[in-house]
Amino acid sequence: MSTATQVSELAARVRGALARRHPGAPVGELRPLPGGHSGLTYSVSAGEAAYVIKAVPPGQRPVGRNDVLRQARVLGALARTAVPVPGVATVDESQPAWFAMDFAAGEAVEPVLDEPEVPAATARARMLQIASVLRRLHETDVGTPGLDAPEPLDAAGELNRWSRTLHAVPSELRPGGEELLKRLADDVPDGLPPVLLHGDFRLGNVLCVGERAVAVVDWEIWSVGDPRIDLGWFLLFADHRNFPQLGRAVPGLPTEAELLDAYGGGGPALPAMDWFRALGRMKMAAIMGHNLRRHREGKHHDPDQERLPPTIAAMIRTARDILG
Repeated sequence: MSTATQVSELAARVRGALARRHPGAPVGELRPLPGGHSGLTYSVSAGEAAYVIKAVPPGQRPVGRNDVLRQARVLGALARTAVPVPGVATVDESQPAWFAMDFAAGEAVEPVLDEPEVPAATARARMLQIASVLRRLHETDVGTPGLDAPEPLDAAGELNRWSRTLHAVPSELRPGGEELLKRLADDVPDGLPPVLLHGDFRLGNVLCVGERAVAVVDWEIWSVGDPRIDLGWFLLFADHRNFPQLGRAVPGLPTEAELLDAYGGGGPALPAMDWFRALGRMKMAAIMGHNLRRHREGKHHDPDQERLPPTIAAMIRTARDILG
């Protein structure tokens, strides 16, 4: 069966399910929604309602980032919590699986990296607000039905996983990488009780209207584990100097210390945060190095990847500086 036929059959299934949900209302065509990093993502209307459809790509297995049913489960588990997420409207487990969630209006813009530019005061307010959203996410009961994550992520496991990725990057693209990995491995901190993790928590994955966060999206890599894994990643995006040749200066963005205060809500500081700040930088260096290597090997043509070497080097250098 051709890919076009499979997509057409998916569209028929989606439109049929939404027609049953909205009897008598016109159901629009599926329109590809840009910005998704896994699976197939569409927008579709049914009468006055608007939905986003996430589906397994034709011919691919529903695992990892393509496991859309797992994404639907975490959204369902968070539906009655203080974490803003889109509501799940319909789930179809027959293959290829898909689900429909409410279309949340808003913009998800990373202030130092993305277009369009966001007013500095708005960017600051958003970043401080989502720090408290992250705290509420981490306060979610991990025993909630649907949060059947595998073995919790801990510091050692994250370090091992991303060390392998960084080692696969040519050595000339990761100057100082070996020393950074050794210093991280020499001082792995004790773990904290596991919490629900988003896996890629930042403003680029939170829809906002004005200064208000309305929906945390892109749940492909959620898990359960040490809260500082999410935090160390989130803090990366507060400073354009972490992204040479990629980032722009945004006056007045919160400092990492301010974001940690907003996350903590006046509570005690989390231990060993410098180690997790360095870990986040190492992970970014590994991801960027992996993407650049794939481009240079002809596996994924994207000339824009050639802008990454200064940022990869900066991530490694500043991670080493953080560790002292």
